[in-house]
Formats: sequence, structure tokens, C-alpha cells
Amino acid sequence: MTNVLFAAISPKWKEYESPLRDAFAKAGLDDIDLRKDFAPEEVDYIVYAPNSEIQDFTPFTRCKAVLNLWAGVESVVGNDTLTQPLCRMVDHGLTRGMIEWVTGHALRHHLDIDYFLNHQDGTWEHRVPPLARERPVTILGLGELGTACAKALTDLEFPVTGWSRSPHDIEGITCLHGADGLETALSGAQILILLLPLTAETEDLLDAERLALLPHGAVLLNPGRGPLIVDEALIAALDSGQVAHATLDVFRAEPLPVEHPFWAHPGVTVCPHIASATRAITAAEVIAENIKRGEAGQPFLYLVDRERGY
Repeated sequence: MTNVLFAAISPKWKEYESPLRDAFAKAGLDDIDLRKDFAPEEVDYIVYAPNSEIQDFTPFTRCKAVLNLWAGVESVVGNDTLTQPLCRMVDHGLTRGMIEWVTGHALRHHLDIDYFLNHQDGTWEHRVPPLARERPVTILGLGELGTACAKALTDLEFPVTGWSRSPHDIEGITCLHGADGLETALSGAQILILLLPLTAETEDLLDAERLALLPHGAVLLNPGRGPLIVDEALIAALDSGQVAHATLDVFRAEPLPVEHPFWAHPGVTVCPHIASATRAITAAEVIAENIKRGEAGQPFLYLVDRERGY
């Protein structure tokens, strides 16, 4: 019998129990015992959300892998007690959700939809947006989600530049890396999209100096990680018009405190971390595949590189 511990906040058990059991059956994993309450020394795999009560992995001496339910691992990857393999969540539903959010908001700003929504006053103003091919987009982060979004925007004929810390080669996308590449990527971004993981190297990446590299009046979309941006620098850039608008889905503190200036700023759209939620059905399929691989002695999918932090 393979013992799988579900370690997430209580409401998630009702959401995930049936999809997980169905995914295990579909994968041919007939000897799975899925529970919320194993003794630590009996656990073979942990299906894990970083906000669960389990923060000390030392007692889980038999555990073969910790399978994260979230795409982000920054709040667990530095846990010194976690010596087992850690796998991040990459699943089709999560990817599709991010593509839809990014393309939807990119088109919203590209077509100036907010302007028309806010000017329903009888004025007939013939404002024609440029074609997508005339609106350069930059995506910071060319991992699974960044690459998928870059390809979707390219399909809409936006000229897309992607930047990452290491070299990439993606057909149809101008790929840059390193410090010089970042400056070039920012300087051409009429729409800037942040899809980087949060690491020591990416925290506070968008400070006042880098925001100043953007074309005047650029638009910023952040469905990645809140601490990628220095909040005070962004507000100053919005006040000066350097950044025309920021649509933000992630923040340093969540829920975003009611007193935070983002709520009241006319140049900010606050979204409640909905860009790419983990969907139980598709996430369960990824977890089942990784357990199947672990039981067969095959490499795990989406294994986290502890040194890189993702």
C-alpha cells in the first residue's frame, strides 16, 4: 500500500479528494491510501500546500516526494527540514488560466477598453488603436507559463520579447537574458508582463531605475509574484505618467490590506490573485502521474532546483 498524505487547509480536502481518487484510478494506482491524518513515519508522498500546518518535514522519514499544489514554491523551498524531492505544480488548467488572464488583460489595454467604459457620456470620439503587430510586448520570465503566454500573444501578432536569467531559444519570440538583455527588454515594452519566480535575484527587480527604462506610458501586468515590484516605485511611476496603468494580481501581503494605496489609485486595477488558480481535476492528474513515476523509479516531473529556488 502506498500512503499519500493530503496536507492543505481543511476546505481543500472536499475540493481535491474525489479528483485525486479518480486520477489515481485512471493512472492504474490501485493500492493508494489517501488520507489527511497518517502518522508521519507511514507517509510515502505528501500532497502539499505551503500554507498547511506541516512545516517540519523531519518526521517524514519514509516520504519519497513532496508534491506542491501551487506553482510557486518560494515559501517552502528554503525550509531546511525539507530534504525530500520537491515538485512544483505545472498543469494544463493552470497554464490555460494564465494564458486567458494575460491575453485578456493585454487586449484590454491594447484596445483601450477602460477608456471607452469610462467615457459613456454621449461624446463620439473616434479613437482607433494600433494593430497588435505595432504594440511591442515584453514578458519577464520564460518558464512554462511565460513561454505559453508569449506564444499565445505571438499568435495574436504582438511582437513579443522574452527575458529570463538563462538563455532560451523560442521560435517567433525575441529571447534575451542577463543584465544587458533586461535593459533592452524593458526599453521596448509598451506592455510589460511579469511571470518570473520569486527568488533572491528577482525580488524588487522592478525598482525606480528599471521602471524608468520603460517607454513613457507603458502598461504593467503582474500575475507573477508581488515582491517582484517595489510598490513605492510603482506608485511614483504611475503618478508621473511613466507607467499609464498597472493591473496587479499578486501582492506582498495577501489579501491586499484595505489601507494600501493601490486600492485607491486610479492607475491600478487590483485582482484578488485569480490569474492562474490550481484546478483540482487537472492538478490531480499531475500528482497521480508523479506518484506513478515515483513508484516505478522514474524521474519526477517538475522537480525543483533548490539552488535556483524553483
